[in-house]
Amino acid sequence: MSVAPTPDLRHLIRDIPDFPTPGILFRDITPLLADSAGLRLACDAMAEPFLDAKVDVVAAAEARGFIFAAPVAMRLGAGFVPIRKPGKLPFDRHAFHYDLEYGSDSLELHIDGVRPGQRVLIVDDLLATGGTVEACCRLLENCDAKIVGCSFLIHLVTLGGHLRLSPYDVRSVIGFEDPDSETDLSIQNRQPGPSV
Repeated sequence: MSVAPTPDLRHLIRDIPDFPTPGILFRDITPLLADSAGLRLACDAMAEPFLDAKVDVVAAAEARGFIFAAPVAMRLGAGFVPIRKPGKLPFDRHAFHYDLEYGSDSLELHIDGVRPGQRVLIVDDLLATGGTVEACCRLLENCDAKIVGCSFLIHLVTLGGHLRLSPYDVRSVIGFEDPDSETDLSIQNRQPGPSV
C-alpha cells in the first residue's frame, strides 16, 4: 500500500522552556488541538499504519492519550477503552502495579474492557521514557489481549522509550531528537515488533 507523507505538524507544537521544572523543554500540543485541520491530520496519521491491522480496541492511559485515542478508534472502526489511575473507574477492575524511579504507581481498566484475544492498539500523545505505555502493555497482556502496536503523536527519541517498547510495533508522527533538532517521522516505524 502506498502511503502519502504526513504534512508537517511541528509548527503546531509549542516549545515551553523550563516547564514544569527548570531544564525541561515541554512540547505543548494545545495549539495543535485548537487547529481543526491539524488535529484531524494528526489523528489520521496516528491511525494510518494500523488501518489493515484488524484492531478491535484502542486503549489509552489518562489523560492526554484519551484526546487522540477516541478519534483514532473511530478511524479504525474500533472501540475505545480508557486505562486509568486507581479510584477513577466505578466497576470491577484489572490492575497493574509498576515501579517508577522514585516509588510506584498503578493502572486499571474495567474487567470487561478488553476480552481475551482482542487486538489492541495503544495510543498516547507523547513517547518519552515509555514507562506508562509499557505498563499499559503489561496490563493488557495480563488480560490475554494481543498488542497490535503503539501509536504516538510525538516521540522524544533521545529518551529511549522506543527501546523499552521494542517488543511492539512503535509508530509516531513527529520526532524530536533533542531540544535543538527535529525529525518528521511521518508514519515511519521506529522499532519494528513481531506481527501479532
